[in-house]
Amino acid sequence: MPSVNAVRLHAERERVAAAARRLAAAGLVAGTAGNVSERAGELVAVTPTGAELAGLSAEQITVVDLEGRPVEGRLEPTSELDLHLGVYRRYGSAAVVHTHAPAATAVACVATELPAIHYQVLALGGPVRVAPYATFGSAELAAGVLEALEGRTAALMASHGAVTHGHTLDAAVAGTELLEWLCDVYARAVTLGSPRVLGEDELSDVIRVVARRGYGAVREREP
Repeated sequence: MPSVNAVRLHAERERVAAAARRLAAAGLVAGTAGNVSERAGELVAVTPTGAELAGLSAEQITVVDLEGRPVEGRLEPTSELDLHLGVYRRYGSAAVVHTHAPAATAVACVATELPAIHYQVLALGGPVRVAPYATFGSAELAAGVLEALEGRTAALMASHGAVTHGHTLDAAVAGTELLEWLCDVYARAVTLGSPRVLGEDELSDVIRVVARRGYGAVREREP
């Protein structure tokens, strides 16, 4: 009879592979550029290095422990494994997504921060920081991104891409989709002029309204 972990990780490997295919179908990852993981207690299901994300299957997903030691799967994990494990250890998240999405990567090539040009940036914790450039897969890159993620669920990576994390894999993927939309809006706005940036008072008002109205939650209409 399979262990509880084996059953649970089978489901997570399925979800990680499905998320990778979803990101590829949306144009947020291309070829082998990008990686996805989901945590189950002390174990992590993560995409392998060098594999086409658009066609990933659950059997190709690798399982490691929080020290990066292989537990299950025949393929080597992503070269950005240290980044994923660092997010889990520091922020206790349930999932991590790293992409080279076009708009996010473009903004990461020129900006030091994605400012609050739209109130939906609050869903990521606020203006999105750009971590300093470092070679992919390096400890320096992981350290810089972890700092940029402080108080945020998303960060850009200078001349590289983006990373999001969340309390579920769906939340991390949704964060990636939102970040790409915000970066696309910003990129379009700067071609038209100098974008307005929302100040602390305006963002605080948004938070109050969201709390009062339960914005974003489906509710029954009162009779």
